[in-house]
Amino acid sequence: MKYKMQQKQNQRIQQITDATIIVGADIAKQTHVARAIDFRGIELGKECVFSNDDKGLTKLVTWMKELQRLHGKTDVVFGVEPTGHYWFPLGAFMQDLNVRFVLVNPHHVNKSKELEDNSPTKNDYKDAKVIANLVKDGKYTEPKLPTGIYADLRILMNLREKVMVNLGQVQRRIQNWLDRFFPEYTEVFKDWEGKASLITLRQCPFPQQLVSLGASGIVSQWKSGGIKRAVGMKRAQRLVSTAERSIGLKEGLTAARLELTALLEQYEMFTRQRDEIMVQVEQLLSQIPGTQEMLSVPGMGVTTLAGFLAEVGDLKGYDHGQQIIRLAGLNLKENSSGKRKGKTGISKRGRSRLRALLFRAILPMVSKNAEFKALHEYYTTRTYNPLKKKQSLIALCGKLIRVLHTLGTKQVSYNAEDLLGPLRKSQLQMAA
Repeated sequence: MKYKMQQKQNQRIQQITDATIIVGADIAKQTHVARAIDFRGIELGKECVFSNDDKGLTKLVTWMKELQRLHGKTDVVFGVEPTGHYWFPLGAFMQDLNVRFVLVNPHHVNKSKELEDNSPTKNDYKDAKVIANLVKDGKYTEPKLPTGIYADLRILMNLREKVMVNLGQVQRRIQNWLDRFFPEYTEVFKDWEGKASLITLRQCPFPQQLVSLGASGIVSQWKSGGIKRAVGMKRAQRLVSTAERSIGLKEGLTAARLELTALLEQYEMFTRQRDEIMVQVEQLLSQIPGTQEMLSVPGMGVTTLAGFLAEVGDLKGYDHGQQIIRLAGLNLKENSSGKRKGKTGISKRGRSRLRALLFRAILPMVSKNAEFKALHEYYTTRTYNPLKKKQSLIALCGKLIRVLHTLGTKQVSYNAEDLLGPLRKSQLQMAA
């Protein structure tokens, strides 16, 4: 693996020739700074300070073309440090111009900035040169900006995540309201998000109102709200008896009613947005080849698969699953020196959202999927080098990535025999 990594870096260095201009740009919200060097690190011309608009990008292109003309260069490699989201329009602009656009790791920029002037100071002018030198040395990656369906999918899943955060906040606030004004409410409605419960909260949420309304009045409200069965007189009578002995607050009810109304409106809005987003997501997934095959994995849901493809993009852009494992930051790292062998862990140098999604997906997988459950038990109980539970889950995340990559690219359905293989199957039988 180390040899392959070095080989990859050598290939990147070889792509920087004496006919190449390396441009490093420090990205900000309104004004960017770019500096250019050649393959030996010699700076070419003065820096270019350009604004984040059409006029500024035109100025940047003119500056690069002038440097090419003056120094007899034919190729341009444009590198940036991906901090925040400000680099997205610039990256798309460069790709439209067929300019090779690359990214350098922000950690590398921070660690190597003192090599420029032996000083820990940081500014836009200095960072642009540091970025250019990192690109020259092959310390860069080429971004996979989503296009077509995958661009829509990423935007929708990012939006869904924000909506779910807001929805969770509103749900907790409504529960907070109930704890203050009707703490016994969940004795009658285990799930306050049910249809009958929501009708009650909109119409008569306070215990005093329920007592004065009576069981028959409550049932009448439920029926007028479209409830035909599942809840009836017994539930209404239990609600009234619970309201009679409630210890909820009795002051500030006018403001409390307004608060609950606002919270319920937010709850309805966010649930509607969540459902509308998922309808669009399912339509997009139906257009991606291999989706049904990936969903054939027991325990794999639509939301998880959509989040996976939104972060990864087109699976055909990866030669093997290990590339996606590195993208997620799930590849192993080790700190060793001489005879000392340090602990092994994951690098966490990748998409944190993808890493979190995979870990959340593998938790139900080890309980619902027989093969993953067997592997988890084997990893944690084997005689040689047994793994801790969390280590096993991380290893299974990598396994899930390789499975999804195979099913999505080859478009074959899930097969338990292929997942385990003859060697692993024999090991599991021996362990059993």
